[in-house]
Amino acid sequence: MESATSLPVAVIGAGPVGLAAAAHLLERGLEPLVFEAGPSAGAAIEQWRHIRLFSPWRFNTDAAAVRLLEATGWETPRPTALPYGGELIDNYLAPLAALPQIASRLETGARVVAVTRQGLDKTHVKDRDTTPFTVRVLHANGETRDHTVAAVIDASGTWSTRNPLGTSGLPAIGEDTAGSRISAPLPDVTGRDRAAFAGRRVLVVGAGHSAANTLINLADLAKEEPDTRILWAVRGPSAEKVYGGGDADGLPARGQLGSRLRRLVEAGKIELHTGFGINSFKALDSSVTISAVDGRTVEADVVVPCTGFRPDLDILRELRLNLDPAVEAPLELGPLIDPEFHSCGTVPPHGAKLLAHPDKDFYIVGMKSYGRAPTFLLATGYEQVRSVTAALAGDREAADTVHLELPETGVCSTDAGTSCDVPAPSGKAAEASTESGCCAAPEPVLIGFPTGLAHGRSGNN
Repeated sequence: MESATSLPVAVIGAGPVGLAAAAHLLERGLEPLVFEAGPSAGAAIEQWRHIRLFSPWRFNTDAAAVRLLEATGWETPRPTALPYGGELIDNYLAPLAALPQIASRLETGARVVAVTRQGLDKTHVKDRDTTPFTVRVLHANGETRDHTVAAVIDASGTWSTRNPLGTSGLPAIGEDTAGSRISAPLPDVTGRDRAAFAGRRVLVVGAGHSAANTLINLADLAKEEPDTRILWAVRGPSAEKVYGGGDADGLPARGQLGSRLRRLVEAGKIELHTGFGINSFKALDSSVTISAVDGRTVEADVVVPCTGFRPDLDILRELRLNLDPAVEAPLELGPLIDPEFHSCGTVPPHGAKLLAHPDKDFYIVGMKSYGRAPTFLLATGYEQVRSVTAALAGDREAADTVHLELPETGVCSTDAGTSCDVPAPSGKAAEASTESGCCAAPEPVLIGFPTGLAHGRSGNN
């Protein structure tokens, strides 16, 4: 068995937080090995590159990553500008992933399917803390290989596991068989995906800012394609929480988003169905019938799921985890991020100490560390990996000294299911939110990544 000190540290996911982890590991003299399931770094963000973030550039870049980039003459984007997902990739993640120090240690098309201790399942205790990890990876060529590593940083996010559309946390009856009628969570309805929505009956499900933005974009599409019919289903008794405070909202862009959505509903441009907990889907030849728990039904050609995300814990089944029973975050972090009590701006800085699990040298970071909580900021993930890499390097003082500058947001509208790094609105609303920070603008992102979906968002592996 190889000495753990000679082995690399596996990083799962090459999104913003995963690449930041690699940069910090390099600064610490440790060897990263980054596995990205997609074809390129930031593959999840690529799917919502048309979405503008809530948070400005100064909160979306990592210090160690910037130090690597600046050594090549890279110029920092304007700190107060709100980037689109595509700009986050093109102007930051792609250049970072292309650096020789990162590119030589990055494997794309490499999906991690399991993490365990070498030769030990989770029931074995003897020598567990000193036994290396085995990371099993399915590569794009169909080959599955086991990689031996000293430690594992799981920054795979939550994008690949959206919340189901049914009630009680379960898929609705028939949801799986209706899959061809269910779109991606953040479709580009006025651009890349326009043909799938123009002139169709579209049902948007969810009560977060992702739903709000999708509805507004659909309304824009309907101006040019008048046969487009827009339906909106929320579980709650009203949409007031999505509308927000209007002109009185402490975050102007959020207020503008809610006010515009309210006007569209009141004008009959959007058909709102409240108290609509979905019970079942029945796929027809050219549409799908969606039935509510109370027996009401609607028919649609396309359903857009804006119900948030949850972590994929199956790949970690053979590890000893300590998770909060409600939000599925690390146990000590869970109460600090519970969306019923906290917004993105009220979560204290935290690092390796709170992120640790019973399996030594294994950490979940980034959006996945927040489990089902939707209020994650990229800046939080960057501080997490700075602390975690310090701990792996044996620098406990640096690991335990956590600090974080967050946007001043007041209270994020967690009841609306918004992620703090969620995408923002376009046009004047976006301009008004440039200096507002976190939840200022309106849309999907999960801390540096898209999700403002009801109940939470996204990742990369």
